[in-house]
Amino acid sequence: MRVVTLSEPDDFDGWRDAARGLIAEDVPPDDVVWQVGDEPVDLFATVAEPAPAPPPGAFSVPRAFIDLARSAILGSDPERFALLYTLLFRLRREQKLIEDRADPLVRRLDRIAKDVRRDIHKMRAFLRFREVEEDGGTRFVAWFEPDHHIVRANAAFFVNRFASMRWSILTPEVSIHWDGKALNEGPGASKADAPDGDPTEEVWKTYYASIFNPARMKIGAMLKEMPKKYWKNMPETALVPGLLAAAQARESGMIQRARDTVGGNSQIAWEALRDEAAGCTRCPLYKPATQTVFGEGPVDAPLMFVGEQPGDQEDIAGRPFVGPAGQMFDKAMAEAGVDRSRAYVTNAVKHFKFEQRGKRRIHAKPGAGEIDACRWWIEQEQMLIKPKVTVALGATAARSLFGKVMTIGRERGRALQLPDGGEAWITVHPSYLLRLPDPAQAAEEYARFVEDLRIVGGRIG
Repeated sequence: MRVVTLSEPDDFDGWRDAARGLIAEDVPPDDVVWQVGDEPVDLFATVAEPAPAPPPGAFSVPRAFIDLARSAILGSDPERFALLYTLLFRLRREQKLIEDRADPLVRRLDRIAKDVRRDIHKMRAFLRFREVEEDGGTRFVAWFEPDHHIVRANAAFFVNRFASMRWSILTPEVSIHWDGKALNEGPGASKADAPDGDPTEEVWKTYYASIFNPARMKIGAMLKEMPKKYWKNMPETALVPGLLAAAQARESGMIQRARDTVGGNSQIAWEALRDEAAGCTRCPLYKPATQTVFGEGPVDAPLMFVGEQPGDQEDIAGRPFVGPAGQMFDKAMAEAGVDRSRAYVTNAVKHFKFEQRGKRRIHAKPGAGEIDACRWWIEQEQMLIKPKVTVALGATAARSLFGKVMTIGRERGRALQLPDGGEAWITVHPSYLLRLPDPAQAAEEYARFVEDLRIVGGRIG
């Protein structure tokens, strides 16, 4: 019997190194006990049927297995390490096993990984910072109770999102602290260690109340996406009981007012969001740019297009998609038979990034930090518009929507699911078509772009 001790419950690197050594020695899964620290995971668990003896020699591991393992390792299932090693052991003989979603072992690990990804999304969506004063100045502190071991894996997201803030995230298992330069780890904490609230919560509550629309909100769906276990950490949810209690009485009147006023409450909230974005300083791009270029279009649009960033003409005009790429986009929309007036258009990055060459300002591609800094605006636009379909125009837009690098060639032409559950499609940016030097290739790519838009148009009816 081999006993493998991992340093932490989310120790993927330790598990991978141990698994490599065990595989090299052909140690069968039922001869291995995995434990974290001094606590055994499960000494007597039988996680699968004994695997057949693997063929000798090294073998390559499918990328899909690595992705599955990185997520499943973060789960709370005490048998996850043994389950993953069993799957790895079987892959030496059954190389296509990772693709068999009917296999009980693969299905169980998929379920663990899915639960982990959902927990990661909920931490990003429902965690709320509260402002506190300390000797070194202002610090923002948040309390969160994850279901899985996701805190360390989620740390980079919060570092990128709140790079200029000093903050701490407290959880029962581990705490992480960012001082603006380095990330430090501390022991677990209790709810009593976190502050109760601060004045900035009133601003958020006012904003939340302005976008709360019971005529459009399904209570069951809201509770599914915002479980009550997180309500106590979120200032806006203190408003929910009162808003719901009054919703039924107001509903018929609100529907009529929504008909009389374009977009109803959503229009008011969108205007407030646009005005707030006008003063955005989340990244350095605001300094040389002329102005923030926010999205535009109907607030009840069924279709939302996200481009890369405003260009030179957009920066001057203060409107998206008015330059050469925008004209190309309008032409393609018309040929695809998609009503441009029903679409909301915006950009992943709201300020023009450029290099000055003489009197000309030459487009420069936004960096990962700039994309991440602007994701907050995109998320708020999506929350207000609630499009049936969102289209990413180019790699920058896709990275903003999905929070990771997406390959256009691989993902193009099929419906994808956004982290919030919405439907998304990926295609090229119109500016790509303008840069093609070969007329024949340009015509071919333009026709393909029009076809992408026609398919997307069909998704909204």
